[in-house]
Formats: sequence, structure tokens, C-alpha cells
Amino acid sequence: MKIGVLGAGHLGKIHIKLLKEIEEFDLVGFFDPDEDLAAQVQDQFGIKKFESRESLIKEIDALDIVTPTLSHLDCAIEGLNSGKHLFIEKPISDTLEGAKEICDLSDEKNLKVQIGHVERFNPAFIAVKESIGDPMFIESHRLAQFNPRGTDVSVVLDLMIHDIDVILSIVKSPVKDIKANGVSVLSETPDICNARVEFENGCVANFTASRISMKNMRKSRIFQSNAYISVDFLEKKSEIVQMKEFIGEADPYAMT
Repeated sequence: MKIGVLGAGHLGKIHIKLLKEIEEFDLVGFFDPDEDLAAQVQDQFGIKKFESRESLIKEIDALDIVTPTLSHLDCAIEGLNSGKHLFIEKPISDTLEGAKEICDLSDEKNLKVQIGHVERFNPAFIAVKESIGDPMFIESHRLAQFNPRGTDVSVVLDLMIHDIDVILSIVKSPVKDIKANGVSVLSETPDICNARVEFENGCVANFTASRISMKNMRKSRIFQSNAYISVDFLEKKSEIVQMKEFIGEADPYAMT
């Protein structure tokens, strides 16, 4: 399949590097409006830089969109209207309306759209996913040091979106209620946010995300009737603590 990349910034370079290593894809080239950057990337990776978005789209079967989030909708609509399958770096769009527009058009055109929610494929999460049955309480913390690169959107769409996606994939129940608070500290959009999500089956999930932390953290703790499950997405480590079966009546004063 012939594929092209829109955007050659920090993440765009990563996508280009990985696409070159996947045998199922023929990486035709990329487009970035920054001419100096495009020239550097062309020399670095030895792939063709196109002079426009339109000229790239004409030559491919699938489009990999790694542009700033605010431009995702325009790029996606152009790609879909040109009959191209899409891979979009998360989030799908900066608004719910934009996300719905992309989904509706992909259905209408019978084209595939995939979003880069990579934490679903984190080996630490994969290792414990089958052990997650009926979560009752979940805590997720995603903290990062400040980087102006993602501040075109709030910390929810920049960081928390990963944990929201993971939690929605394991809690098999509709959302009942959401309460959230966020504040802007260094950018014009919220840099810190805490959200409490209640599901109809009684499960509660607390999300905390910050992009002005002194340290990086990506951890989720999942509590269910028979186990406590911890996932460290950053260190790629997971842990399951299960209660032993107990026969008879428990002695609350027993030491062991």
C-alpha cells in the first residue's frame, strides 16, 4: 500500500522512520509547509518531499496525518474526499463535531480511519488486559514536563486522551456522569485537569493529567472484586495482586 505522511515535525519524523521499516507499506513521501524542515527530513530519511498536500495525496492509497491537532479536520476531509484511507495521530480532532464529521464521511466513502491511540498496544497493558474483568474503581495519572509542542489543545486532548481511550476499552458500560476541572498555567488552554467519570454499572474512574510536572508519570491502577492491577505505561511494567480464597469466617484480629 502506498502511503504518504503529512507533517514532518517531532512525531512526523517518528512516523516516517517506522513506516520505512514496515514491509507492507511503500512510503511514497511526505509534505510539510516548512521548507527548511522538509529539506532536512528529505536528506535525513532519503524520501521525497512533495511541494503541496494535494500533490502528495494524488500519489498514495493511504494518508498518515501528523499535523497540529487544529488542522486534523481539514486534512482528514481532503484525504477522504480524495478516496484515501487515513491514519490520524491522536486526537482525531479538536472538537466533537469535527470527530463526528470525519467518522460520518469515512462511513459514506467506505474508507478506513485509524487513530494513534498507542497505549492500547503498550506491552504492560496487553500483559494484564485479559485479567481485567469488572473494574470497580480506577485511578489514572499522566504527568509530563512542559513542552510547548502540544499546547494548541488542552491537556485533556494532549495527554489524558490516552487514558480515556484505555479505560473506555475495558469498562463495558455507558458513561453516566462526568465532573472535571482544569486550569491554564503556562499556555492558553488547560495545562492541568482532573476528571471523575461515573459509569452506569457503578464503576468510577478518576483521571489526572498535567503537562507542567517536574517528572514524567503514566500509571493506572485498577481495582476489581478479585484483584488490584497496576500498569506503568512509561516503564512498561504491570502488576497483579490477587486475594487468596478464604474458607470459613475471617478473624479480624488475626495477624496473618
